Amino acid sequence: MRILFVDDDERLAGLVRRGLGESGHVVDCALGGSAGLIFATERAYDAIVLDVMMPELDGFALVRRLRGEGNNTPILFLTARDAPEDTIAGLNAGADDYLRKPFVFGELEARLRSIARRTAPLNNQLLTVADLTFDVQTRRAKRGAREIELTAREGAFLEYFMRHAGRVMTRAMIEDTLWTIDNANTSNIVDVYVRRLRAKLEAAGEVRLLHTLRGAGYRLEAPRT
Repeated sequence: MRILFVDDDERLAGLVRRGLGESGHVVDCALGGSAGLIFATERAYDAIVLDVMMPELDGFALVRRLRGEGNNTPILFLTARDAPEDTIAGLNAGADDYLRKPFVFGELEARLRSIARRTAPLNNQLLTVADLTFDVQTRRAKRGAREIELTAREGAFLEYFMRHAGRVMTRAMIEDTLWTIDNANTSNIVDVYVRRLRAKLEAAGEVRLLHTLRGAGYRLEAPRT
């Protein structure tokens, strides 16, 4: 998932980015509500995590602004304010869930997946291209009956390609989705991950599904008959 984390605590933002990044998520961090509003307006996210107490524009006001502008991205409040009235205020403002600090990364990730699933079509949870399947919820991939072991980042790549099966995806498009805003990638890291993924998809001699289109990009598609 691509996640926006909004908090004025720079240290916590770094910890959240690293923690969720280890599970294959891409996390953009906005330091403060005003910056969060800009990020959320200019870019599409699968989920947004917000603190409540921030200068200039607090979390409650930010949620109301986003919902008032028609932004329906799932939102989770992550805050030290734990009074019942705070939880009620956050949910009434338009948030989908409320998690108190201190927190466990496993619970944060589980709650993010839960609120993201609520807005995702049910038929998008199991992706299929030819004999390749990927379960978005369990993160398990199979080629026919053969299970494919993937790292978190490889799983993110595979999900991205399968959601755009049949389309040519340029390197810039991939980097824009799978890397953070402040970590623009100009190396050959995309090629490296494509090679790794292709090797695992074809480990038992299966027909190629992930193709490199020289000078254009990459395309995942079922074999043509």
